[in-house]
Amino acid sequence: MGYDYQTADPALYQLLKDFSRRNRNHPTEAEALLWEYLNANGLGVKYKRQHIIGDYIADFVCLSHKLIVELDGGYHQLACQQISDAQRTQWLEAMGYRVIRFTNQELFNDINKVLESIEENLYA
Repeated sequence: MGYDYQTADPALYQLLKDFSRRNRNHPTEAEALLWEYLNANGLGVKYKRQHIIGDYIADFVCLSHKLIVELDGGYHQLACQQISDAQRTQWLEAMGYRVIRFTNQELFNDINKVLESIEENLYA
């Protein structure tokens, strides 16, 4: 199997690449905080942020363990976004990934709990 970005629709790939680069250069406060922890020690593994998989951009992914970590801001509470998130998760899981989600508030309230959950899911 090739790289996951190779499954992206060629018509969308450049747009996704530009968007992922913008997101990496201008992360949300929650993304910047989690990246600081994951990049510092990575819980023993390497992560990529704003990584293209198919036609989606994962917030954080550990490719070696096929684990995707998503951080959800307030708009993820909207019904239409919840449907979109569910479809995205279903597709990514069909590709062999595990997807775990945290709200920004969960991260800000107890980052250690979030990191523990990520670590548990790495080896699940």
